[in-house]
Amino acid sequence: MYDEAELLDTSGLMCPEPVMMLHGAVRDCAVGGVIKVIATDPSTQRDIPKFCSFLGHELLEQQQSDKCYIYWIRKQEA
Repeated sequence: MYDEAELLDTSGLMCPEPVMMLHGAVRDCAVGGVIKVIATDPSTQRDIPKFCSFLGHELLEQQQSDKCYIYWIRKQEA
């Protein structure tokens, strides 16, 4: 889907660790870059969209399948 996406696998981690790891990944990502986040914590369904909205990054897509949550986020300029 987003072939150039950087993968951030937070499987098995619980809140707040997935968002903390995403914060670090976004910081290290170039503007316009895409990060694919894989998570198993259901609270990411709330936390990651809020993270993107609050910091101004674009949530391109989110999917759910069998207790796995996947997000594609594009870093925007600060």
